[in-house]
Amino acid sequence: MRTKVDAAAVALTADKADAGFVEPSVRADAVAAGARLKPLVALIGWRGMVGSVLMKRMHAEGDFDHFRARFFSSSNAGGPAPAGDLALADAADLKSLSECEVVLSCQGGDYTQSTHAALRALGWEGFWIDAASTLRMQDDAIVVLDPLNRELIDEGLERGIKDYIGGNCTVSLMMMALSGLLREDLVDWISAMTYQSASGAGAQNMRELIAQMGYVHQESAALLADEQSSILDLDARVAASLRSPGLPTQHFSAALAGSLIPWIDKDLGNGLSKEEWKGDAECNKILGRPAQGPGRIPVESICVRVGAMRCHSQALTIKLKRDLPLAEIESLIAAGNPWVRLVPNTREHSIRSLCPAAVSGTLDIAIGRLRKLSFGGDYLSAFTVADQLLWGAAEPLRRMLRIVLPRLR
Repeated sequence: MRTKVDAAAVALTADKADAGFVEPSVRADAVAAGARLKPLVALIGWRGMVGSVLMKRMHAEGDFDHFRARFFSSSNAGGPAPAGDLALADAADLKSLSECEVVLSCQGGDYTQSTHAALRALGWEGFWIDAASTLRMQDDAIVVLDPLNRELIDEGLERGIKDYIGGNCTVSLMMMALSGLLREDLVDWISAMTYQSASGAGAQNMRELIAQMGYVHQESAALLADEQSSILDLDARVAASLRSPGLPTQHFSAALAGSLIPWIDKDLGNGLSKEEWKGDAECNKILGRPAQGPGRIPVESICVRVGAMRCHSQALTIKLKRDLPLAEIESLIAAGNPWVRLVPNTREHSIRSLCPAAVSGTLDIAIGRLRKLSFGGDYLSAFTVADQLLWGAAEPLRRMLRIVLPRLR
């Protein structure tokens, strides 16, 4: 047995330590010698769409200064990792995963299904933080949206809960926009009509949307260039291209460019899509409210895919528990969290600031079109738009990691 550790082993070379590729024997010796190692975090699915956005945000916020990262791959194990010349670990290697205090996965539901239970069966007691929906509704999992449910997260940590799951993108964005009202328990029920971007369906769907746009333009370019052409002829050519078997529809199964798709996710067989079911189920779970009965906030939705790239929008009808002056409602919403941007209910402000083009790539949660409805003083309309890949996906995971890291030191 080795009885002492040289200085290099105790210090651990900065690049390998920070990247997390530390031999177990060296790690054990370093700990025995009194070295305080940063927590080891497994990163899986980091090259995908959500994972890439997450990595960018983690670099921007300096998150990598607080832990050692071990990068995993399901298709390129042994290939070069982002840190120096270190190798990617195999995402199916349960032993390698079990050496990590935290698993942060953006790999998708199939990976969670095949790996999570197997890893727990080995006795692994680390934190599992996941973008996939697989574990969201489990009793021993918490759906994370810390600007709204930090108290619930902290209670879960104290109770020994180890699975922390990102919520549905549309639900998280709606709740961030309405957090000021939800926190004050002012919401009786919500009806949401969603306008969801291609990014919610995945990277290949985003590409297909642009390919559809290109196909439609190609088919109608000659008429478009001819200023003397009939607009009805141009319209007919566009309509024909959207119905053409040549239109790329491998991923959406229908035209989205110049059209919309009024169904998202699985058909539950009762007239409801799974995406619409999530609105009610996840909203109440995030708030720690019951799924049925007193205390539940009913949320009904019709979820629609539109030709935006990466921002989800929602038109909301909100029944309040009491009639409040609109100015007070606006103040509560604006103070809900640091990312809410209240947009004045005017034409000019709305078309400039309350749209995907204005907020894409930012952490802003824009909400506007606020007004009382003719139904009564306790009925409110709102329109909100925010980036599906940030607060709708990556940001709650990033922040959850920062919440658990101090508990591992």
